[in-house]
Parts: sequence; C-alpha cells; structure tokens
Amino acid sequence: MRVGVEALSEARQAIVAARSVVVKIGSSALTSLRSGLDIERLDRLADAVEARMRAGSDVVVVSSGAVGAGLAPLRLTKRPKDLATKQAAASVGQLALAHAWGTSFGRYGRTVGQVLLSADDFARREHHRNAQRTLDRLRSLGAIAVVNENDTVATEEIRFGDNDRLAALVAHLVGADALVLLSDVDGLYDGDPRKGGAHFIPEVRGSADLDGVIAGSGGALGTGGMASKLLAARLAADAGVPVLLAAASDAAAALTAGTVGTAFAARPTRMSARKFWVRHAADSRGALLLDAGAVQAVSDRRRSLLAAGIIGLRGTFSGGDVVDLVAPDDRVVARGVVEYDSVELEGMLGRSTADLPENMRRAVIHADDLVKV
Repeated sequence: MRVGVEALSEARQAIVAARSVVVKIGSSALTSLRSGLDIERLDRLADAVEARMRAGSDVVVVSSGAVGAGLAPLRLTKRPKDLATKQAAASVGQLALAHAWGTSFGRYGRTVGQVLLSADDFARREHHRNAQRTLDRLRSLGAIAVVNENDTVATEEIRFGDNDRLAALVAHLVGADALVLLSDVDGLYDGDPRKGGAHFIPEVRGSADLDGVIAGSGGALGTGGMASKLLAARLAADAGVPVLLAAASDAAAALTAGTVGTAFAARPTRMSARKFWVRHAADSRGALLLDAGAVQAVSDRRRSLLAAGIIGLRGTFSGGDVVDLVAPDDRVVARGVVEYDSVELEGMLGRSTADLPENMRRAVIHADDLVKV
C-alpha cells in the first residue's frame, strides 16, 4: 500500500531522513522451497540498499534466509521442525547467503562483513558491548554489516525466535535512526488480508491504533509472521526508533520515498542503552515478590527497591543479574539489576534498612537500574 508524498507523516519523514538505518529482510524475500536462494531478488534488494547508501545513509542489513537457503542443496522439501536438521540446513545456507551478499554488494565495490549473533550475545552485558564494538568498527571501516542469528549453535530455549526481534535489538545497539522491516507483506492489517475484509493500517502512533488488530504467525519458510513484526516494531519504537513495515518488492520505495507500508512512530525520547538492555535484551535470572507498597514505589513513584518491600523471591541469581519484580497478583510490573545474590537476600526480606548490617543498607535495586514493563 502507498501513501502520497505530500501526506508523509512525521514518522515517515524521519525514516526518509535517517542517517543510520537497519534493514531487515525476511526469508520469503530471499528464498523459495523449490530453488533455495533467489539471487535475482537478492540483487534487487542490494540495489535498493546501495541507493540508500549513495544518498548518504549508513545501512546495516539483518538478513534471514540461512535455513531456507540450505533446504534445496540438502534436498529437503519443507522447513524442518527438529533442531538438528534446522541447524544442518543453516550451516549450509549461511555460507551461500554470506557469499551471495558479498558478491551482490561487490558489484558496487562494497565489502561485506558477516556478523552472527545469538540471544546470549544480547543477554550478557559484556557480549552486548562486544557486538556493539564489532558493528561500529565494521561501519567505520566502510564495510556493510550483514547480521543474522547464529542458527547453528542456538537452542530452542536460547534464541531470538525470529529476525524481526533481532533487527529491533540491532537498531538500538548501533544507535540507528530508523528500522525498515521487509518481508512478503505490504504492511499492517487488522486481520489476515488473504482472507478478505481486512483493513490496511498506514500509521501506528500509539497503542490505540492497534485496538482490534489480529496478528498471525509465520509462513512456510519463516519463523516470524505479523505477530513478530508487530512486537519488533513496538520494541524499536519504544527505544525511540521509528519503523517502516513494507513488502520486499517495494524495497526501493521504502528506502527512498517512504511512501509504502505501515509507519510506526517512535517514543519522543530514546531509552538509555542500559535501561533498554534491562527491559528487552537481558535474560531474567529470577524474581522478587513485592508487597503492594513496594509495587507502588517502583512502578508509580520510580523509587529504588528496598528490602522492606520484598516478601519473597524465586530462582537463584547473583548480584548484577536482571530479575523480574512481581506484584501480589503475580503480574510482572518491572525489571531491574539486583545488587545482592539470592542467598544474601533470603536474610534481608521484609527488614527495614536500619535493621540491616552496614554493608547491606544500599537499595536492593537502584531506581536508575529499574524499568517498568
């Protein structure tokens, strides 16, 4: 779907003017079950990215397609369901995918650097910083970073689940000004457009614009679907990054004019890197159970969490880990970086600061390390 140039929203204008862009390309835009990797379509996408770079933008590509590219060479007729076969297909397909991107951008004299990331690289703060340094250095050296999930080592329990979320995390990681999600759908609808009767949604300015939207799961080659794209778009927008969701066949218009797809407005201020990591990237290692007063203090008044307001805990964790903060009705109301390990906290529960030893009188979670969810 297209909108008139004269009607470009503030979000679309920001995407068109963005100096740093992350472009995510879905499996269905690059591969097919019958023939595997489609070089012609990949070249057209590289052409669109090159045009954006020549216009002055720095672009990071997040490319799906490793598993899809590996199916045909391994004579597999459908996307495998078991982890071992998925990883075997990814190991074959990733090599072909990286070579194809390198060859395609090589037509323009561009150098491509492959960056394979796992969910653990975002969950662990040091890995997170290493990934950021690698991507920043690649870009400073003039190379195009092509990012994908490291499917060959990921487990079902520790993975992004789809590259839409990975793209949103990368957008924040590199400080991008915009995120463009390209797949086989031309934007957001309030239902499945293939079934008829669904209405196109050109702009999402806030949660109210999503009332009544029903999002489905992925197709034959992908793992995401509209549900994952919607979650990724809201994640990026929450981090202050505007998002454009469009069809890969409209890549040129998406990356130059911004007149296609659905635009998601960003929150007015960008979330700090640390708070974004706490809220969206880090794994929760446990939970603290709070009384009603502590819930109000951390969620409404943005105060530090003290031991007096904690009535229980779950899991085994260390100081510096991220934990969930749980209300009496079992809702997770916030996340934060805990100062003490679970063994220490066992003896602190419900005690006022004045009753604690001198070395345990600091907040359990400081307000600067707390994020509402």
